[in-house]
Amino acid sequence: MKSAKDFLDEAHAVVPKLTPQEAIERHKAGNAVFVDVRDSGDIAKSGTVAGALRVSRGFIEFVADEATPFHNASLKKDADICLICGAGGQAALAGKTLKDMGFTSVFNIGGFKDWKEAGGPTED
Repeated sequence: MKSAKDFLDEAHAVVPKLTPQEAIERHKAGNAVFVDVRDSGDIAKSGTVAGALRVSRGFIEFVADEATPFHNASLKKDADICLICGAGGQAALAGKTLKDMGFTSVFNIGGFKDWKEAGGPTED
């Protein structure tokens, strides 16, 4: 039987972690798709990364799958996808899901607090 730690360890092993500064540089370059996987209530309280898609972790499979009516065309299998959440755990788990679905360039940028403190651009 697997524990939460087991799932996180597996996710961290396949989803590279970026520092806030590395993620901010990717954001400035404009080539990456940023996705906040927190629940909408958490995003409403704190804001999110400027221009980020807002897709809760529990819905990521549907938005990422071209065969569903919920697919977001920004989520292409070869796009650079940068995931953020409250502390990094949900982003890692969502990232592993995307990797399992065939996405090739997925990154965990950790928690929104760290992004904001590093001066990353935000929106409400």
